Amino acid sequence: MEAIKDCCMAGHPRDLGRRVWLKAGVGAGTAAMMAGVALAPTKAEAASLTQAERDAMTPDQVIDMMKRGNARFREGKPQKHDYLAQKRSSALGQFPAAVILSCIDSRAPAEIILDTGIGDTFNGRIAGNISNNDLLGSMEFACAAAGAKVILVMGHTACGAVAGAIDNVKLGHLTGLLEVIKPAVEATKYTGDRSGKNAEFVDAVARTNVLHTVEAIRKNSPILAGLEKEGKIKIVGSMYDLSNGMLTFLA
Repeated sequence: MEAIKDCCMAGHPRDLGRRVWLKAGVGAGTAAMMAGVALAPTKAEAASLTQAERDAMTPDQVIDMMKRGNARFREGKPQKHDYLAQKRSSALGQFPAAVILSCIDSRAPAEIILDTGIGDTFNGRIAGNISNNDLLGSMEFACAAAGAKVILVMGHTACGAVAGAIDNVKLGHLTGLLEVIKPAVEATKYTGDRSGKNAEFVDAVARTNVLHTVEAIRKNSPILAGLEKEGKIKIVGSMYDLSNGMLTFLA
């Protein structure tokens, strides 16, 4: 495992800087952070998340910071990101707080929606935000080896992959991918038009699909399920609304 850490640079010296996204420091500021109190923003040039900052947070606090980031995005008041500073401070290693599994849809870039910067989150994208063995391995690295506290599965409205699964689309390798989504189509209770042309039904299936992915992660990765049972991580689902920018966390 240590060799994997070194390969992906999952650590860097703790004095390389402080993070803007979490609005929190170490030492005296840790108590306030642990209480969920947002501190004054740090300077943009004090960039990437340190191990002390990340490790001091609980999974619930990481989720809360995601919600705050999405609120800033919706309000058009994002943090002032100095990406060059973030690049420099994370060059020798990384301490992301979360791993996000989202769709490849160009309208749903998780880092922007959550107002995060370089070094804040691991990000995996695949049509329909499904889980497979390669993604499970990536999430296991992110949490078990690199210390991420949250796995966020992020679906979205008007998902083309979901509509394709509903309409039984056949297209090369996409055919097999859509098969993974089809159980969500069958499991979604809906009395109206159950076709890919019905936006309401597509969104309902997309929500079910997120919940199915969350459960698939727990079922197919004893490592991640074990970390969650121990309280070290949380695996949660969410739906992003393309029309209003709202990210809703699912129970």
